[in-house]
Amino acid sequence: MTEKVLYAGVKMEHFQAALDPRKQELLEARFLGAKMSAGSQIQMAPQTTVNTGQPVHNQDSNMSTGSSHSDKEIDALTPEKSAAMRGTAVVVPGAALVPPSGATPTIAMPERKRKRKGEEGVGGGGGGGGGKQRQNSADKNIREYFSKHPSSSPVRHAGAKSPSPQGASYPMYPPSPSSILPTGADYLRPASQQRPHTSVKQIQTELTCQRIQELETQASSDLELRNNRIEELTRSKEELKHQIQAQNKAIDQHKSQINKCIDVVKKLLNEKSTIEKKEARQKCMQNRLRLGQFVTQRVGATFQENWTDGYAFQELTRRQEEITAEKEEIDRQKKLLLKKRPSNNEGGGGRGKRTSSVSAPSTPQPLHNGTDAPTFLKPDPLPSMTWQEYYEADEILKLRQSALKKEDADLQLEMEKLERERNLHIRELKRIHNEDQSRFSQHPVLSERYLLLMLLGKGGFSEVHKAFDLREQRYTACKVHQLNKDWKEDKKANYIKHALREYNIHKALDHPRIVKLYDVFEIDGNSFCTVLEYCNGHDLDFYLKQHKTIPEREARSIVMQVVSALKYLNEIKPPVIHYDLKPGNILLTEGNVCGEIKITDFGLSKVMDEENYNPDHGMDLTSQGAGTYWYLPPECFVVGKNPPKISSKVDVWSVGVIFYQCLYGKKPFGHNQSQATILEENTILKATEVQFANKPTVSNEAKSFIRACLAYRKEERIDVFGLARHEYLQPPMPKPRGAVSASPAHVPQASFSANMFAGSSS
Repeated sequence: MTEKVLYAGVKMEHFQAALDPRKQELLEARFLGAKMSAGSQIQMAPQTTVNTGQPVHNQDSNMSTGSSHSDKEIDALTPEKSAAMRGTAVVVPGAALVPPSGATPTIAMPERKRKRKGEEGVGGGGGGGGGKQRQNSADKNIREYFSKHPSSSPVRHAGAKSPSPQGASYPMYPPSPSSILPTGADYLRPASQQRPHTSVKQIQTELTCQRIQELETQASSDLELRNNRIEELTRSKEELKHQIQAQNKAIDQHKSQINKCIDVVKKLLNEKSTIEKKEARQKCMQNRLRLGQFVTQRVGATFQENWTDGYAFQELTRRQEEITAEKEEIDRQKKLLLKKRPSNNEGGGGRGKRTSSVSAPSTPQPLHNGTDAPTFLKPDPLPSMTWQEYYEADEILKLRQSALKKEDADLQLEMEKLERERNLHIRELKRIHNEDQSRFSQHPVLSERYLLLMLLGKGGFSEVHKAFDLREQRYTACKVHQLNKDWKEDKKANYIKHALREYNIHKALDHPRIVKLYDVFEIDGNSFCTVLEYCNGHDLDFYLKQHKTIPEREARSIVMQVVSALKYLNEIKPPVIHYDLKPGNILLTEGNVCGEIKITDFGLSKVMDEENYNPDHGMDLTSQGAGTYWYLPPECFVVGKNPPKISSKVDVWSVGVIFYQCLYGKKPFGHNQSQATILEENTILKATEVQFANKPTVSNEAKSFIRACLAYRKEERIDVFGLARHEYLQPPMPKPRGAVSASPAHVPQASFSANMFAGSSS
C-alpha cells in the first residue's frame, strides 16, 4: 500500500526525488542542530511523553534561541521546517506515521549506518571563527543530548552508505507546533489557554508497498464481492418473501375454495338426505295400507302394538279362500260323478236305453208296513250316464282342478313376495322410528369431519349411521356407542373396556375381506364413535330371509372369501378368533351374492396370545354364554369346573353352519328354536351328526366339506389352514395340452366341478 499522507498537499516522492542522498545527510545534521538550538524536541522510538500544560525545558541543549545560525539558511534547506511552519507533515519512506487527533505528528529520523567525521562542518553560517565555534557547539550539544538518551540516538556505522527511503528502520516524525518548546508568549498565556501536547507512539510494519497495495486491492475486491453477494442474497430473500406471500395467498384462496366446496357438499348432501327421508316416509305410508302396519291395541290395562296386514294380503287371502272353496266344490262334483259312472256292460250307444229306462213306468213296490197305502216315497234313481258323458264331465273337472292348482301356486309365490316386501317394510318402519328418536337425526357433523346422513340400524347400545367424510370425501359407517346414564361407573368402565378391546383388535387388521376401521373419537362423556368402511349392500342374513337359498356356486364363492379372511386372522401375530361369525356379520358389498363380501363385528373376538393360548389345548373361553348359539360348536356349551378350551376351530364350525344354511335355506341344528330353547334342550351338544335333505340337489364334495367343518369332536375337526387347502375350494386343475385322457388324480376334481355346476343349474 502506498502511504499518502496529505496534511498540506506535499508528496514525499517529489521531495525525495529533489534531494541527493548526500545532501539529505547534511540536511539532517543541520536540521538536528537547528532544532536543538531552537529548543525543539526530536522524538525517536521509544516514546517520549510531554506533560500538557507545563513548561518544558530542554536540559540537553546549551544553545540559546539567538543562535548565529541563519534561520533563513535552514528554512531554505529543510522543507520539513517550512512544512512544520505551515502545519503540514512530510512522510519519510519506511517510517510509520500515527497522527493523534488534535495534534501534529513529529517525524522520527531513520537510523544511519554511516559514521561521519567529527571535523566536518555542515552548511555555511556567518563565516569566520564564530561560525565554526557555533558549529562545534551545536555538534557538542547534539552529542551530549544523544549521550543522555542512548536509546533514541541513531546508530551510524562507518563506511555505510546513505539508506534508501525504503530502508529506514526507525521512523522519523516531523516537528509539530505542539512538540516545540513553548516560547515566551506561551509562558505568558494562562494554563487553560496553552496548547495541549500529545504523545506519539511508533508503529512498525514489515509489509511492502506492493504487498499493501495487493492487500488493499484484494480487500476492496472482497468487499465488492461481499457486497454483491449481500445484494444478491437480499434480492433472493425479497423474492422468496414475495413467493411465500404469493403461496400463502394462494393457499388461503385454495382453503377458502375448499371450505366453500365443503359447505356446498354439506348442503347438497343434507338436501339429498332430506329428500330421501321424505321419499322413504311416503313409501312407508303407502305400504302401510298395502302391506300392513303396527296398530296399538288395548289389552286389559296395558297397550300393545299388534301387526295388521294390508289390503294386498287381504286380497290374496280372499283369493286363496275362493280357490279352496272351488277345490272343495270340484272334489264334491267328482264324487257325484263317480256315482254316475256307467257300468262296464253298457256300451257306447246307451243313450236310447237310458231314455227307455227313464220313460218306463215304475212298478209299484210293496210297502214296508205290509199295507197298500204308500207311506214313504223313495227318491228317483240317479240317471245313468254313458261313458262319453262321464269322460267329458271328468275331463272338465280335472282341467278346473289343474287351473286352480296353478293359480294357487301363483298366489303362493305372490304371497312369498309380499312377505319379503312386508319384512322390508317392517324393517323400514322400525328404522324410521329409531331415526326419529335418535339425537343425531338432524345431520350433525361429528369431530368436525363426519356428516351423519341417515340411520342404518340400531342395536342394543349402539346406532350405525351412514356418514360422509368431509376430509377424505368418502362415505363411511359411523357406529355410535351410547352408554346408559343410569349405569354405574363400573358397568360403564366395563363397556368401554370391551369397546376399546374391539377397537384395538380391529384397527390392526388390513385385508380386502375384512371391513376396515378408520377412526375412533369421543362424542361426549357417555358416547363415543367408531368409523368403519361403508358397504352399500345388505348382510347375508337379510339376503337369506329374502331368497331362502343360494345356488351352490354362489355359496361356494362366499365361503371361499370367508375362509380367506379366516386364514389371514390366523396368520397374523398374535392370531385372532372371530367367535361371532354368522350371516349377519357377512356384508354383501354389492347387495347380491355374486360380488365381494366383507367380515365385520369383532366385538367377541379372542386374541390367541402366548399368555392365554396353548397350541395343544387352546385357550379358556371367558365369555361363555355370549355369541349366537346356532353357529357355535359343542365345546362352547360344555359346563364344568374349568372353562372350556377353544381355538380357531370355532370359526370352522361357523363356516359349516353358514354354508349349510345357504344351500338348504335352514340351519342344520335348532332351526326353529330360540336361543333359550337351544340352551335348555342342549340342542348343539346333541348335534353329533349333520343330516342332508334330498332337495335341493347338492354335490357330494360340498357335503364332504360341510361334514369336515361340522365334526362333533374338535380334535377331529379340520383347522383353518386345512380348510383353506380343502379340495372343494381349490380351482379346477387345467388339462395338459395334447393329453388324450385325464390322469386318475384329476378325475375327482373334474367330477367335482361337473357335479357342482350341475347342482348350481338345478
